[in-house]
Amino acid sequence: MLIKVFRCIRSLRLFSSLRPDDPTKTLDLSSFTPDKIRNFGIVAHVDHGKSTLADRLLELAGVIRKGEKEKLLMDALQVEKERGITVKAQTAVLPYKGHLLNLIDTPGHADFTEEVSRSLAVCDGILFLVAANQGVQAQSIANFWLAFERNVTIIPVINKIDIQGVNVHEVETQMKNLFDFNSEEILRISGKSGLNVDGILDKVIEKIPPPTVVQSTQLKALIYDSHFHHFRGAIALILVKEGEIRRGSKIRSFHGDKEYEVQEVGIMRLEMIPVSSLNAGQVGYLICNMKTAAEARVGETLFDLSTPKDTITPFEGFRKVQPTLFAGLFPLESSEYEILKQAVERLALNDSSVVIQPDSSRALGLGWKVGFLGVLHMEVFASRLEQEYDSTVILTQPSVEFRATVKDNETIRKKRYGGEREIRILDASKFPNEGDIEKFMEPMVKVRIVIPSEMLGQVHSIYNESRADVSSIDENRLLLLWRLPLAEVITDFFERLKRVTSGMASFDYEADGYDEANLIKMTISINGKEIPEFSQVVRASTATEKAKRMVRRLREEIPRQQFEVTIKATVGESKKNLASTVIQPMKRDFTQLLKGNFGKGGMERLNKKLGHQKKGKERMKQIGNVQIPKEAFFNVLKN
Repeated sequence: MLIKVFRCIRSLRLFSSLRPDDPTKTLDLSSFTPDKIRNFGIVAHVDHGKSTLADRLLELAGVIRKGEKEKLLMDALQVEKERGITVKAQTAVLPYKGHLLNLIDTPGHADFTEEVSRSLAVCDGILFLVAANQGVQAQSIANFWLAFERNVTIIPVINKIDIQGVNVHEVETQMKNLFDFNSEEILRISGKSGLNVDGILDKVIEKIPPPTVVQSTQLKALIYDSHFHHFRGAIALILVKEGEIRRGSKIRSFHGDKEYEVQEVGIMRLEMIPVSSLNAGQVGYLICNMKTAAEARVGETLFDLSTPKDTITPFEGFRKVQPTLFAGLFPLESSEYEILKQAVERLALNDSSVVIQPDSSRALGLGWKVGFLGVLHMEVFASRLEQEYDSTVILTQPSVEFRATVKDNETIRKKRYGGEREIRILDASKFPNEGDIEKFMEPMVKVRIVIPSEMLGQVHSIYNESRADVSSIDENRLLLLWRLPLAEVITDFFERLKRVTSGMASFDYEADGYDEANLIKMTISINGKEIPEFSQVVRASTATEKAKRMVRRLREEIPRQQFEVTIKATVGESKKNLASTVIQPMKRDFTQLLKGNFGKGGMERLNKKLGHQKKGKERMKQIGNVQIPKEAFFNVLKN
């Protein structure tokens, strides 16, 4: 017993001995053998208390004192604090009772499932958190199966049990019905007040196994995340599976096939803390002069330079996630292109799920076509550009990747489509001639929705073209499984769902192949000239509604000109008109020039002036360009 107490005190002294103002000191973690290490995460739906619980665990391990710092310490980004969500997986080392516990706080929104998947790759267990006042939600189910497929240990936890009126037994029933958890294995806590939190880390040590490692003198490590530092370059977060890595080590990347000398290794404890070495089973950061995003690729295998490459079996890495939607990204001012280009490249290093390719627009200039995992992902990316790099951007209307099968005609395929039988359609500008196409296809998703039982009818009214499969979670809640077009889900589906259920529903979705669809191009033209930035590929059944909405918003944003401005939304090669409006021209008041003389002669002069004005405006309409300020693009496209 005394030996255990001594070891605990020694490990705490190791951490408390480091001072941020003394950069020359480094920690020695060699005493933490693999059996004394636990790598675990916290997984839950949005707003179930992950970050608050992480704060309590930091206090419990002595990393911070109670009330010493601001709340939600694991949410480091400004956008996370503003929106109250976790966007980027964060890591913190907790010294506790002679053990080294690596805590990884993960996002809870469906758009950031990739972050959860990367975190689980280095975890041996998770705290599966469900809020007592909300019960099991859609993303809770998705995250459970992510962890289950990874075969990690799952510790069920019900949070917020001290909220007045909550029915903990009902939540236990949900967790039993959906995940087969027994009541006696579920922990019941309040992360906010700290109720019953003091036993969680003991459960982590007891239930979660130590990392599986190979005791070897040769290094083998996995990059599971990375971020960019303006002065130090790419900083890789790694899990050491074999051997050790220390400052001065010479290493090599397997896929990138580049050589490096390690400048610094360390652990994350709200900030980066250098250590003398990282050993097998330990999680930490690595700085070795990696200069580009490709060099710090997530899933890369690192090994000793002295080890022949042909003897190394690389890690499986991570499943390559395909973007679900695409949007054009442009600087608000064309002169800021080069500055924004550097910001986009650096931010993309932190987010391997973003796909970027150059793009251009007659109205907006040079920019990029960017692939995202969802609408929130897109909005967060734009917010981080503004907050972290002071760059204001214009995002065009998001679109999904439609596909089309070209008719079996060699001449058409070779002349217009490079010989391809199936083509991708990322935006309206790439929409093919309808006569060349055998069939169009749109991406589908499986949508998982959790709602109160009495709201089934209202939810079904959101989308009338198909019905959901319904199953019961308990007496009061239903689980809906719905197969829907992705294009419908990424627009305002969740907003409509919240509206009809008064915010009491949650949803999650995953890709589910392609279905044949009746697609058409909706063209927006102003005074007869097409504006590609506003044009869209839409389903024929929703074209009229979307056309009216776009025309109405453009009318609100385009300023009056000295001539009449006609806005039209048309579809198909026949240019069938779905919606249109006219912005009346500015007029000069000639009555002031007549000095109150409204007799016969005065009215004749007034009519003559108005006639001249009308003819002049007709000529201006024919030759004049409508001035659309960039702010109009920004306001129309931002939603």
